[in-house]
Amino acid sequence: MTNPGLITEDFLLETDQARELYHAHAERMPILDYHCHLAPAEVARDERFETITRLWLGGDHYKWRALRANGVAERFITGEASDWEKFEQWAATMPRLLRNPLYHWTHLELKRTFDVDELLSPATARAIYERCNAALARPDFSARGLIRRSNVALLCTTDDPADSLEHHRRFAAEGDAAGFQMLPAWRPDAGMAIESSADFNAWLDRLAEAADIKIRDFSSYLEALNKRHAFFHAQGCRLSDHGLEQAYAESSGPGEVAAIFAQARRGIEPTPAEAIKFKSAMLYEFGVMDHARGWVQQYHLGPLRNASSRLLAALGRDSGGDAMGDGAQVRPLARLFDRLDREGHLAKTIVYNSNPADTYPLAALLGCFQDGSVPGKMQLGSGWWFLDQRQGMRWQIEALSQLGLLSRFVGMLTDSRSFLSYPRHEYFRRILCNILGRDMARGLIPRDMALVGSMVRDISYNNAARYFGFSVPVEEN
Repeated sequence: MTNPGLITEDFLLETDQARELYHAHAERMPILDYHCHLAPAEVARDERFETITRLWLGGDHYKWRALRANGVAERFITGEASDWEKFEQWAATMPRLLRNPLYHWTHLELKRTFDVDELLSPATARAIYERCNAALARPDFSARGLIRRSNVALLCTTDDPADSLEHHRRFAAEGDAAGFQMLPAWRPDAGMAIESSADFNAWLDRLAEAADIKIRDFSSYLEALNKRHAFFHAQGCRLSDHGLEQAYAESSGPGEVAAIFAQARRGIEPTPAEAIKFKSAMLYEFGVMDHARGWVQQYHLGPLRNASSRLLAALGRDSGGDAMGDGAQVRPLARLFDRLDREGHLAKTIVYNSNPADTYPLAALLGCFQDGSVPGKMQLGSGWWFLDQRQGMRWQIEALSQLGLLSRFVGMLTDSRSFLSYPRHEYFRRILCNILGRDMARGLIPRDMALVGSMVRDISYNNAARYFGFSVPVEEN
């Protein structure tokens, strides 16, 4: 069966204005993927993928959740089944995914990467599988080739402070040969995870080795972190990122955090209250470091991690056992930002929420800390994780439009481990253009294509290029 009008030229574009905004303005803009989870080693060595299954299904917990919901046994998801059997099960699940964002993403990825127009189903599975595998055997379908095919100018990975960044350094040594830039981003979550003193101390030992500093106390811990922060900066890093179930901003007395650290270093588990005080102190310290070097700090807030202990025990983290959390976000985040702002240490900031209940409150909060120093200094991040879909993107766009400046938004990211996820930028751009095009058609914003088209180009790429300060071309309006 050929594709009956799904991924057409005007997919998601409902008005003439939307179609012109997308095709004349958004479509041609490069991608600046400032937050992803691609493996730097795979990019550095220009990984090849033997089958579409290994490229597409191997680490995608979005797809794993859908397969389980469709009654597929784990052996066909993360188990010992063959690549073809796993792909076959995904194809069999596809007709059951109508109205799930995976239905759109799947067919966008097949169309844009492999020029497949057919709908994926049991009837088309074998032909599509063989066609994709044949393409992957070509030289231009390596990891780097896939990135280039998507018109990516720059991507930022997600890296632990103790990481040597050897793959980044190897990639950077090649100069412009790849045709795009890859930069690290600082992800210091392990530096706050004091709940398990054994795990925390094992990580501290790796950090000490990377920084070449003996970590005896809290002061030397901060020294080691700052040294690694400087090292990341020297490798081109300009962003940090925090994955948090909730924000933390509990106050502590003089010497209290140092004492909590000291007892953890001796293998003594902190109490829950002590752990929160330590996390609060570290979020502040990380914020100070980011501001000092002119970085952007990102906060991914609200997931309930590892809700399924069965999946965690069997498969580990990031296997599809996470959910939306309902913890308090706005008040502690307000206290953290207020302290950093009051003391002159508030860096450029992006906040993402996984629970839609937080979208409008966070958009309102961020407006309190705009200071006129940078356009859009405090950003409501794009729809993320469970909100990384058509409705969630629209909620984010509407909240930012009503309570802030949509025109200053830094746009979409992939937040993905897959080299095939770049059509998510297209998906976002089409949704954005459809919203603005409908407003133009209804007379809610001016029917000025030059004005609105410039805004679309900025949100698609230019705003991010200016905001992060990367060495990439910027279109001057």
